[in-house]
Amino acid sequence: MGKIFTKKLVKTIGLLILILAFLPYGQVRASKTKFNMSYLYFGNTNQFTGYVDKTKGSLNVVSPSYFDLNEDGSLKLTTRIDPSFIKEMQRRNIRVVPFLSNHWSREVARAALKNREALAQEIVDAIAKYNLDGVNADLENITEEDREAYVDFIRLLRQKLPKGKELSVAVIANPSGRVTGINGGHDYKGLAQYSDHLMVMTYDESYRGGPAGPVASISFVEKSIQYALKQIPAEKVLLGIPFYGRYWNAAEPSGGYGIHLTQIDALISKYKGTVTFDEKSKSPKAVFTVKPQDEKFSVFGRELGPGNYTIWYENEESIKQKLRLVQKYNLKGTGSWSLGQETPQVWNYYHLWLNGRYYTDIDKHWAHDAILEMEIRGWMKGTSSTQFSPNRTLNRAETVGIMVKALGLQDKPVTSQSFKDVPKNHWAWKEIEIAREHGIIQGKGNGIFAPGEILTREQVAAMLDNVLPKEAEAAFENPFRDMTSKNWSYNAVAAMNYRGIITGFEDGTFRPKEKITRAQMATMMQKMIPLLETVNINQ
Repeated sequence: MGKIFTKKLVKTIGLLILILAFLPYGQVRASKTKFNMSYLYFGNTNQFTGYVDKTKGSLNVVSPSYFDLNEDGSLKLTTRIDPSFIKEMQRRNIRVVPFLSNHWSREVARAALKNREALAQEIVDAIAKYNLDGVNADLENITEEDREAYVDFIRLLRQKLPKGKELSVAVIANPSGRVTGINGGHDYKGLAQYSDHLMVMTYDESYRGGPAGPVASISFVEKSIQYALKQIPAEKVLLGIPFYGRYWNAAEPSGGYGIHLTQIDALISKYKGTVTFDEKSKSPKAVFTVKPQDEKFSVFGRELGPGNYTIWYENEESIKQKLRLVQKYNLKGTGSWSLGQETPQVWNYYHLWLNGRYYTDIDKHWAHDAILEMEIRGWMKGTSSTQFSPNRTLNRAETVGIMVKALGLQDKPVTSQSFKDVPKNHWAWKEIEIAREHGIIQGKGNGIFAPGEILTREQVAAMLDNVLPKEAEAAFENPFRDMTSKNWSYNAVAAMNYRGIITGFEDGTFRPKEKITRAQMATMMQKMIPLLETVNINQ
């Protein structure tokens, strides 16, 4: 190893392996990032920033509850408007597009539509006053009688809004293509003509007061998408994702009360419930019994009385099934109701699956969590849109691609060809030349670079060790039975074991000469995360 790299090179490579692990350019098909928004309704404005923090950068837009309606149809600003929150979101490049709600009141909605000219101007004025990024119209429980007036209201908003402001509409899911009743009030084609997109509320298939059933079965969701696509182009469709469930008590005449996903696991645990996954609807269902003598549990201030309960809700599997449909139909993206109701784990996979970067070869892999962590952080990518190839090895050319990209040198001009085995049509020719010209790498002699040479476990251990500040000079105990002080990498391997970065195999070996795999690299890098702040790239 020492014959190939200078000490400076080893240190630089080690740091850059930690930062990003790119594959050859063009090997993974690039696709446009999908749009994602979420409503902010539950909680208070002091909690909203925390909700957004948990999304790990997955949001383009937040839609807080800022715009209500008075009984006469005029705009009513809620007390939640918070200029500091608006400013903070925009600093993060997240647009703030509040939603306008009639809270299911048909009378209030009709008063608003009758007053639509003045209301549209009031909304535009409020957007300007608070430096908002647009408006999401969410008038529900209107009928075919209101259809034309609603489209005209959206037309007026588009006409009055400054260029660049977002105008979107939340529309009720319509899997059966009905044109009367509450489905008849939303003219998809007419509304889409004046709006940036429609947020199709593909949830509440089962509802309060109705029979127990899924909140959003996969067939309900897919049929709703298919109906929308008969009316408007896919690039104007957002798929609604529910972050809640509904529960029914067999001892009560009606049910379907809402419950946050964050509360469901606690309920199941408290009352020793059981969970099954309904394959037909692709939805989870929990059942449990509350006995008269049991400790009480409240949901939204409503105490759960004795009885046999059923909860239909969403979990990782059901949400992933829905996110697949975004790719299947090439939709613009998703919207969710509502932020803060979801479990934190949702954001470990949401952005990946929304953008079709899920892997079929890691679901039960031992390094599953580490691989997802690397994808989220952008440190490693898949080898295709569906494969991560966890057992694949890493080579020198890939490492150079890491180095150059991480150092921001990728746009430097290159004209030379220094290595006989790296012609100009090699995928990493430019990156290798940039690295050489900046003194980052050297060849192996005789004009050879060996771009395809695979790295071993001990070489990577040495790279990682060189990146980190050294521990106090002390003799580390030999942790592995196949390592001795005669191994050139002994100190590095022992130090990395001491830091908890590498643990070896169950048989007590480290296998220093074994080729490093992508899964092993992902795991090491995940363990390095807390230590990265101690690294100074300039040293």
